[in-house]
Amino acid sequence: MNSTNTTNPVDTPVSQKTKYDIHERIFNFVVRVIRVVNSLPKNQANTIIGQQVLRCATSIGANDQEADGVSTKKDFIHCYTIVRKKTKETVFWLRLIAETNPLLVAKMGPLIQEAKN
Repeated sequence: MNSTNTTNPVDTPVSQKTKYDIHERIFNFVVRVIRVVNSLPKNQANTIIGQQVLRCATSIGANDQEADGVSTKKDFIHCYTIVRKKTKETVFWLRLIAETNPLLVAKMGPLIQEAKN
């Protein structure tokens, strides 16, 4: 990455980056989800969907961090099982946002792709 690049790393797609720490990748994903939720038009459906996707996405980050500090393989596997489940649930909510907010479809595609990778 060029040292003169002023692009925010959170906004740079993973495909444009070389080495990537999984914890940073998850953190950046969660930040991007939060930004999308904050940009949702205010209505009853978006409020509920936004709360759901925030719960799921932030759980991904929290369980990743917990897994990083566990002392047994069993606990590590348990934490990452939750990460995987919450990631799949997050994809559902992101797809729902895209379907119900056509102006945000362009933002949802890269987030959904990142979650599936």
